[in-house]
Amino acid sequence: MKNYVITISRGYGSGGKTIGKMLASELNIPYYDNEILSLASEASGINEGLFAQNDEKLKGISLLKTIISKGHFNSSNTEITKNFTSPENIFKFQAKVIKELAEKESFVIIGRAADYILKDYDNVISVNIQAPFETCVKAVMDRYNVDDKEAQRIICKTDRERAEYYEYHTGNAWNDELNYDLSLNTARISWEKCVELIKDFIKIKFEE
Repeated sequence: MKNYVITISRGYGSGGKTIGKMLASELNIPYYDNEILSLASEASGINEGLFAQNDEKLKGISLLKTIISKGHFNSSNTEITKNFTSPENIFKFQAKVIKELAEKESFVIIGRAADYILKDYDNVISVNIQAPFETCVKAVMDRYNVDDKEAQRIICKTDRERAEYYEYHTGNAWNDELNYDLSLNTARISWEKCVELIKDFIKIKFEE
């Protein structure tokens, strides 16, 4: 089997990040999350802090502009504009790194619209991991030892930022199931079984 990529989009508190780590470990392939920021920083010469500020959020971009500018990023157009450190360029540097990795190695990557960036690659499986709001709230309460109200605030803020970021750069709705090959609800199936399902899907899609 040639190299392949598993992209994971996830709702906050759904367990998507943990599932990604478990999957990468079982497949014995790299796991990329914040590491993408470091690689993009090295490739571009831009301070990593700027990538962190724009990481799955629209730093300094109004909601109105977000709505007007649907589909700002074209996956086939990675030309860098004059405003070197603009959110658009930050995204394009990350996209370039993700594409270069996809051409030479297998890995699991979390978020960052990687499913869209790699939508024209035939060696990619895109997964969306979600859970009901109340399930995510309980998970965040347990993990961070916060009350119900604070957990709800964190989830709503994070998922709103991710959705706006995704829509701005892709023109697509973040939770549209048609964006993904596989959608999993972790309230109905364990993390371990999610990993097994994804592994089975890899065999089915890439079976020679």
